Amino acid sequence: MRIRLTPRETSFYDMFASSAANLVTGSNLLLELLGADVAARPDLAERMRAAEHAGDDITHAIFHQLNSSFITPFDREDIYSLASSLDDVMDFMEEAVDLVVLYEIETLPQGIEQQIEVLARAAELTAAAMPNLRTMDNLTEYWIEVNRLENQADQIHRKLLAHLFSGAYEAIEVLKLKQVVDVLEEAADAFEHVANTVETIAVKES
Repeated sequence: MRIRLTPRETSFYDMFASSAANLVTGSNLLLELLGADVAARPDLAERMRAAEHAGDDITHAIFHQLNSSFITPFDREDIYSLASSLDDVMDFMEEAVDLVVLYEIETLPQGIEQQIEVLARAAELTAAAMPNLRTMDNLTEYWIEVNRLENQADQIHRKLLAHLFSGAYEAIEVLKLKQVVDVLEEAADAFEHVANTVETIAVKES
């Protein structure tokens, strides 16, 4: 166990918790997208954009604190990696909603709701896990479950692609929908990167 002789900057914990809570906001907006009619989507995209900007503000605050702190709660590169991965998740979720609006997609493909439900579950788990960074307790189940969810997301993504290329869609529609489901898959990957970083931190601090 490491012995620390100087106080550690603890505001990082609160900022990581805020960043993860913001991902729950983003995933809830994705869930809203499933039931939103075309006319309501621009407003939803604007709300997602506001959430993404809020996430950026938190990430910048973490980086600012990192640059101004002599003592950090764990390794600097891990703080940077965790903040960046959390930010990536929100970026991908915002991009997915924006693409749906920009491409004027009327009907989302069957199966995309499963993708979004996986992201919503990963967001809940991540938000619940972040406060435990203070003690490093009860984190093992978190990263195991998020990795399981990412594997599930991979399977859903492959099925969606098979459906898109089944001949049921026009070529241009395939291109539009594929971009959306690909970005949602990247969001699932980014959740896994968050979990893997938390695992790295926990191992170093044990």
